[in-house]
Amino acid sequence: MHYQGNIIRPPSEADSIILQVTVGCSHNRCTFCGAYRDPEQKFQIKDEGIIDLDLEFATQYCRKLKTVFLADGDALVIPQQRLLNLFRRIRKELPWVRRISLYANCRSILKRSPNELAALKAAGLGRIYMGLESGCEQVLLEIKKGATAAEMLAAGRRVREAEIFLSVTCLLGIGGTVYSQQHAEDTAAVLSQMQPNQIAVLTLMLLDNTELGRAVHEGRFQLPDQIGLFQELRTMLARLADFRCQFQANHASNYFALAGRLPKDREHFLATIDQALAGTARLKPEWLRGL
Repeated sequence: MHYQGNIIRPPSEADSIILQVTVGCSHNRCTFCGAYRDPEQKFQIKDEGIIDLDLEFATQYCRKLKTVFLADGDALVIPQQRLLNLFRRIRKELPWVRRISLYANCRSILKRSPNELAALKAAGLGRIYMGLESGCEQVLLEIKKGATAAEMLAAGRRVREAEIFLSVTCLLGIGGTVYSQQHAEDTAAVLSQMQPNQIAVLTLMLLDNTELGRAVHEGRFQLPDQIGLFQELRTMLARLADFRCQFQANHASNYFALAGRLPKDREHFLATIDQALAGTARLKPEWLRGL
């Protein structure tokens, strides 16, 4: 495979064919993200000839892998007809593949009409991963996410209406100590209206090569302590409406793991968080946490 720069994928795509069709992120302004900060690495849609070579490689060496993930940060930015042609090539050359997935930001989703998303689903798009991060308007503004809470909600609903599986990521701690509880409450409110198929909760890890990391060193941002992070998670879970979805807070960045289904497992999750708040839960040491 011809990979350029950092290749980022969701944990649930660990057993997928990772087909890099774009390099970097089309937005690349979020203050917390350091994945694509190499000044020499500009965002681009990869040449079709290189993608063809990668597909040829997959036909020979990836026959046991049943899903494809299109990297990098926002493959949905690829023009509609070109993306449809790519899906058709995947289905023709990798006929054993049962699902295609990709990251998509809010803007790229909203640029697609409902009919265009439906066409992508019919061509094989089975899952979209969208980074909500927070439902708090002020937090979204300060982290330079490039979308309002209302736009995030509209994008999520558009994916759901197209009957494409929607996985939404949220970040504990992204509001700092100033907006901690507001972040948790507003995120729960947006998720309750959006009703994604999957919620993935990560914990913010500060990186030196990011604007937010520099803000910490300069005293302009303070990450909540463990108790504050656990309280955010508890508030978020407790305030979620009763809709069916997968819920995961088992990323390497988290201090303890939650994984199951809502609303069925809510009380079990809350009990586990209460143990962490009481200091009786076994927590992951800092050296084992990662992105």
